[in-house]
Amino acid sequence: MPLPVDAVLIVLAALWGAAAGALVPRAAYRLSVPAEEDWRAACPAGHVLVGWLGPARCAGCPGRPYGSGTATVPVTAAVCAVLAAATGPRPELAVWLLLAPVGVLLAVVDLRVQRLPDPLTLPFAGAALLLLGAAALLPGHAGRWTTAVLGALALGAGYLLLFLVNPGGMGFGDVKLALGAGAVLGWYGWPTVLLGAFAGFLFGALYGGVLVLARRAGRGTVIPFGPFLVTGALAGLLIGAYTA
Repeated sequence: MPLPVDAVLIVLAALWGAAAGALVPRAAYRLSVPAEEDWRAACPAGHVLVGWLGPARCAGCPGRPYGSGTATVPVTAAVCAVLAAATGPRPELAVWLLLAPVGVLLAVVDLRVQRLPDPLTLPFAGAALLLLGAAALLPGHAGRWTTAVLGALALGAGYLLLFLVNPGGMGFGDVKLALGAGAVLGWYGWPTVLLGAFAGFLFGALYGGVLVLARRAGRGTVIPFGPFLVTGALAGLLIGAYTA
């Protein structure tokens, strides 16, 4: 008995996510440096790294990974699978599947070094708007490109205001990432933008609260907000896509 179309789509999306997630570790290792440092060009043993995509392993150090694990494979696979389940066979699904590995990469780097690299944040927003513009030209889409543009501007402006009010609590990288998050959320309308933005702050607050209860953080502790911005955008996007 053949599988339903939606089931096939979910399986294919998960396979794509696993393959894309396998390419993330090397880039995550090279980008995970403090803001004042250049990107890593060598493994811990000093061997020059070739390329940006692939596993975190060095040909000169057989069997010794220079990055942390392969968790990006199941994470990206799961993200792509749930996006396919929520979106279905609509044109914008291709956009979500292309952007998902970049979102995972940004979250990983920010978790490691509290930095959202400029070569990823602004191109992420530009790619989101460009790809959604193409999706808007295809039949069967369920969003609006104009609200994607306005969503990017609105969420970016909101984060910029937070940065100006409290620079110590909000990094400018978060402002740039908010442009891309606002674009993908805006595709499904203003309620989705509000939901995704609220979810990001809620997840961040819950995480901070857990750290405080575990006595691993105090009121002045700075936590990376990029992962929660990405996770909140994913939550809003899933609900927006499912209800569209």
